[in-house]
Amino acid sequence: MRLFGRKKLVEPEPVEEVPPPTLPTPPEPNANGYRDWQAQRDWILDQIEPLRPFGMQLLDALGLSLCEDIESDVSLPGFDNSAMDGYAIQAADTKNASEKRPATLAVVGEIAAGAVADRALAPGTAMKIMTGAPVPEGADTVVQYELTDRGAEDVKIFTQMDVDKNIRRKGSDITEGERLLSDGDIIDARTIGLLAGIGIDKVMARPRPRVVVLATGSELVEPGLQLTELGQLFDSNSFMLAAQARAAGAQVFRVGVVGDDPEMLKQTISDQLVRADLIVTSGGISEGDWDVVKEVAPELGMVDFAQIGMQPGKPQGFGLIGDDETPMLMLPGNPVSSFVSFEVFVRPVIRKLMGVTPLLRPTVTAVTNTIIRSKPGRARFVRAGIRTDAGGRRVVEQVGQHSSHLLGGLQRANALLLIDDETEVIKPGEIVRAWMLDE
Repeated sequence: MRLFGRKKLVEPEPVEEVPPPTLPTPPEPNANGYRDWQAQRDWILDQIEPLRPFGMQLLDALGLSLCEDIESDVSLPGFDNSAMDGYAIQAADTKNASEKRPATLAVVGEIAAGAVADRALAPGTAMKIMTGAPVPEGADTVVQYELTDRGAEDVKIFTQMDVDKNIRRKGSDITEGERLLSDGDIIDARTIGLLAGIGIDKVMARPRPRVVVLATGSELVEPGLQLTELGQLFDSNSFMLAAQARAAGAQVFRVGVVGDDPEMLKQTISDQLVRADLIVTSGGISEGDWDVVKEVAPELGMVDFAQIGMQPGKPQGFGLIGDDETPMLMLPGNPVSSFVSFEVFVRPVIRKLMGVTPLLRPTVTAVTNTIIRSKPGRARFVRAGIRTDAGGRRVVEQVGQHSSHLLGGLQRANALLLIDDETEVIKPGEIVRAWMLDE
């Protein structure tokens, strides 16, 4: 009899491999291999969730989206008060008063703003009263100084007064319990004044998205330094994109230039995730040998690169990276391409993160006074100057040339014309659609 039996081998349970997460199915390309830019934008926006709101001080909430309904706990005004510097009186005491036959009343007191009368107003008397001061009991009108002789002991009133003249009645502006603001309203300066006026110092609002901006390319040099080698360029993109993001309402962190070293880029992006609600890169996503963003991004999370049917801005990248699946928009490196790509894709994402609407710039129409040529097959975003003529019409003048590296023409433009992918020529006098960049 064997003391020790052979151990029975237990086959390990098969481990089911979980496939790595992927992005939702992107838009289908057309016959030319291009995705529609509007479909691409909507696909990206579908994967963006507004940031969670929290309580913040009023001034910090300027420009943000309110995330609660606001009802007033008080009435405004909170008491009957004077709209003028003058005298609180009873209107009946001025019957038939005129310049020749003024009504004369005894002045029995004075009420400053913030003070309260120590007695009710008796018929035949008046009390001096300052703007904003509570109207004394018994008074039913206020006569402004300009209609009196401004007497100290007795006052002559040179006109007949109506009841309620120059009195701001309690609750005439806002009544207690009235809903003033709703979830989704944008907090502007007037909103802040209203909230402070009813005694509110904090509101629930979505924060400004923290947007990290970086540019790639070993040829780039920070402005303020020297170009020491042929082929070097000053980095304009990270500054321009950071400014666009800030103008759109974001809190911006400009990392600056990152060279074409894959490990350095990967580490830089990973380090930035701790403070980013959105990462925006420019450069490194085309078909070249040194397109480092395209090489590194798949190691960071779920990414997608595509050719979009738009000019400028054909190459585009989008991803959800890191443990928190932080959105990352990867833009082309030519300055005008980056600028236009921001307007098409990044700006709507920032606004959705903020929870504000509309997500897109409003489209306006304008009349051209010049020939505009386009190549069918891709939509075009044409830099233009739009002015308003004497008749109130918006009139278009094309600015600069079409190349996507021309910063001078971009600076002179105040609009982007939206030309569809079937248009070849727009003649003078025809109507075009546009986004106004300064509105």
